[in-house]
Amino acid sequence: MRHKDSDGKAESVQPSGVGQVDLNLLRTFLAVYRTGSFTAAARLLGLSQPTVTTQIRTLERQLDRELFQRLARGVTPAPYADQLASRIVEPLDALATVTRPGGSLDVHQPEPVHLAGPAELLTHRVMPALAPLVDKGVRLRITPGLTEPLLEELRAGRYDLVLSTYRPRGRTLTSIPMTDEEFVLVAAPAWAERVGGPARTAADGPAALHGVPLVAYAEDVPIVRRYWRHVFGRRLVRHPAVTMPDLNAVKAAVAGGTGFSVLPRYLCAAELASGTLVLLHDPDDPPINTGFLVQRPGSSGNPHVALVRDHLLEILRDG
Repeated sequence: MRHKDSDGKAESVQPSGVGQVDLNLLRTFLAVYRTGSFTAAARLLGLSQPTVTTQIRTLERQLDRELFQRLARGVTPAPYADQLASRIVEPLDALATVTRPGGSLDVHQPEPVHLAGPAELLTHRVMPALAPLVDKGVRLRITPGLTEPLLEELRAGRYDLVLSTYRPRGRTLTSIPMTDEEFVLVAAPAWAERVGGPARTAADGPAALHGVPLVAYAEDVPIVRRYWRHVFGRRLVRHPAVTMPDLNAVKAAVAGGTGFSVLPRYLCAAELASGTLVLLHDPDDPPINTGFLVQRPGSSGNPHVALVRDHLLEILRDG
């Protein structure tokens, strides 16, 4: 809404009445704003999705402003929503800490969410996906590591969420399938040309790679062994020329011409698109590994854990 001042210039006038709005409507608005979804906000608030939708429409009518633009998946804040959120977030968060069970007067924001997982997945997919939540006030403490020790530390309460490369055994941990990663056999263009490319590998199998150094993540080459078993139907009998416990370093070595390796496609998609790396084989049924999102046993009193969990599941499943 705009009007003209005494000099005839247009100036903005903020809509009045926010102070008279039902606090429950503002709490619902803030939950939708933070989660980017009516459904996720409903889970966070313990309401039904239709109730959340009705409350947001009621608030939009009272303010005479559009707050969210509906998308195919979730919502995005309309311009006024950013301004409204900045005005109410601190007082509402402070009020929530006073009125929660126990009546604590601690007015600090929710604790950081402790998230752990493979360094490559965290770097290339998870951190970019979580940027919108950080922008809305979620604090994160990220730890890279190997799945097995991370799951043990999750059981001990060190982490809230762990990205696992396999489904945990037993029933003490809740795990949800999160994302599939495809493994690809790759080398630099010079090596691909020397071995005859995918056509030669398809015809001759592993024999086509005789004399090409193997670059691997570990001495027992688990990813390469799985590829050999799944694609070629045989056991890997060669040893790596170079090992580095970092798939980004393996990728860099292979791109630099050190030899060949097997990598997750997401990790080398840009290099494959640019031609820095090329496929040495293109099977109809490549090996696929399913990753799982695992939550700490028991219920968390931190609402941001649910925000991070639901946001990751939505983004990574779509990716």
